[in-house]
Amino acid sequence: MKNKFKQWAKAAGVRALKTAAQTVVATIGTTAMFDEINWAVVGSTTLLTAVLSILTSIAGLPEVNGD
Repeated sequence: MKNKFKQWAKAAGVRALKTAAQTVVATIGTTAMFDEINWAVVGSTTLLTAVLSILTSIAGLPEVNGD
């Protein structure tokens, strides 16, 4: 069971990190178009998407074998 959780945690963490990186790029690009980069918006949006990614991963990850 511990090994299964470690496998899930690693896969969920990688997925959340990728999602956060994509969000940073998209948010910086969007805010830069309007004026200056609002780092508070970039940070809070990125944190929110990482948390949502982890919560979504609770439903299951295809990277983790279902055995």
